[in-house]
Amino acid sequence: MHDGTRVMAGQCTTVFEGSREREQRGDVLVVVKPDNTVLVHDAGGYQPVAWLTRAESVAVEDGTVTARDGDELLRVVAHEEHGSARFPASDAGVPVADCPDCAGTLVRTRGTVACTACSRSHGVPSDAAVTDGRCSDCGLPTIRVERGDAFEVCLDRNCESIDDRVTEAFDRRWDCPDCGSDLRILRRGGLLAGCEDYPDCDTGFSVPSGLIVDTCDCGLPVFETAGGVRCLDSTCRAGGG
Repeated sequence: MHDGTRVMAGQCTTVFEGSREREQRGDVLVVVKPDNTVLVHDAGGYQPVAWLTRAESVAVEDGTVTARDGDELLRVVAHEEHGSARFPASDAGVPVADCPDCAGTLVRTRGTVACTACSRSHGVPSDAAVTDGRCSDCGLPTIRVERGDAFEVCLDRNCESIDDRVTEAFDRRWDCPDCGSDLRILRRGGLLAGCEDYPDCDTGFSVPSGLIVDTCDCGLPVFETAGGVRCLDSTCRAGGG
């Protein structure tokens, strides 16, 4: 949930100073978004007649909107204000479930599942599918993620971690192709299968999205991914074929 969107309608003079210097006057609608983007719309078309994207600062007072970003300035002054208000604003996305904390709806958008009415938000992997299942502990939806096997875990990483499930399934499951030691499942930005003898052996492989479908000639697992079939070692010439 964001602070809200502010709108002002009126007979206004719009002045832009900077890369698109101009002055305009007319009955317009001014929209100030929660990310400090300011849009000025007139009666024609869908594109704004003036705008400033993600301004460093925005001030709205006494019928005047002033937005600044570096050397650029957008000022809208209402000579006759028809109305102004602040309205709630939230992320918009595909609805997946009711929010357990409030009367809002959980929606999926831009790498998160977030509530339309409160601050609840959870990051989700881009390849994760939100299921119809519910976590037995907290009641949130579950997600299905493929990391060698298909795992169904709680949407809330703090409730049930996909990293822990993958570690349980594959930690020490494979041998390092360079020294023969066990490969450990580690969190290094993403999931990594890294040699336990690090730093003496620095062999490591990112665990890709997809299911294990075979064993490569090199001894490592073969994954079926969105980009095709490949060895855990993406540089492996054997390739599991």
